[in-house]
Amino acid sequence: MKVLYNTSLKSYNTFGIDVKAKTFVEITSEKELIDALDQFRDEDKLVLGGGSNMLLTKDVESVVFHLNSKGKEILKEDENTILVKASAGENWHSLVLWCIEKNYGGLENLSLIPGNVGTSPIQNIGAYGVELKDVFYSCEAIHTKTLKKHTFSKEECKFGYRESIFKTTEKGNYIITNVTFQLTKKNHTLNTSYGVIEEVLTQKNIASPTIKDISDAVISIRQSKLPDPKEIGNSGSFFKNPVISEKDFQHFITANPNAPFYKAGDNYKIPAGWLIEQCGFKGKRFGDAGVHAKQALVLVNHGEATGKEIFELSQKIQQTVFENFGIKIETEVNII
Repeated sequence: MKVLYNTSLKSYNTFGIDVKAKTFVEITSEKELIDALDQFRDEDKLVLGGGSNMLLTKDVESVVFHLNSKGKEILKEDENTILVKASAGENWHSLVLWCIEKNYGGLENLSLIPGNVGTSPIQNIGAYGVELKDVFYSCEAIHTKTLKKHTFSKEECKFGYRESIFKTTEKGNYIITNVTFQLTKKNHTLNTSYGVIEEVLTQKNIASPTIKDISDAVISIRQSKLPDPKEIGNSGSFFKNPVISEKDFQHFITANPNAPFYKAGDNYKIPAGWLIEQCGFKGKRFGDAGVHAKQALVLVNHGEATGKEIFELSQKIQQTVFENFGIKIETEVNII
């Protein structure tokens, strides 16, 4: 466990926001996490993984725990299924590629999502028709007060759209130390119907795709639409796609007959990026805060934008979308 003071967090968040942490704790194991929780028992805490799902708007007075634990292991396997356990500090995309290399199916549609393994259940990350809950088996977490370990089943996590118990009733009470995934070794269930995956596969003349083919297609799609945080600061999708009722949908689609949408149970999901683009924000820049030119769902830092400036832009977008469509779009990233 390493403790630093007045440390810049610019390299620890994908927006590249230059704020300082009053106290910064580097943690590489479960034991170090428990020791740190004990040492800073009475302090407010902020947990940092890959720093990909947050917008820092000011210096952080809370003690920052940077989880950097590594490790992957096979817990159990049979003829077709396998349980893979990964530590919280493992890079998400690296884990996906590792699984694909070993022909473990289930994570391929989640390729190139920024962040670390430990934060994936909190957000119930998802992309191209697949969510984390579809492959989630369990996770272990340490209670921040009692320092006791608890194993959460899929049912206990209460997964929803970009939501889990770790964002609701248990917010701030647990720190996830590892996640176990249930994957397939053969007879993979392939999901190619969402977005333009099938179109990309057709362009490549792939009629019978492997999980690697799907991963490659998702990577190419994401790279064509989403900016690399190493090149321009961003946090991927900044807003959730709004889900509206049947009644509200009928009003919406009557007024906007060409709008894209997806069925979501008894409700309808409207692409937030489309709503934002219709409001004229796509590619717009306000100082160094801006909206990505290829994907309106992504807010970007062109260099020296402050977190406050990006947050104010997000509020302006939310207000304009509501004024134009009567639909509220919520932020996907955590505002701190």
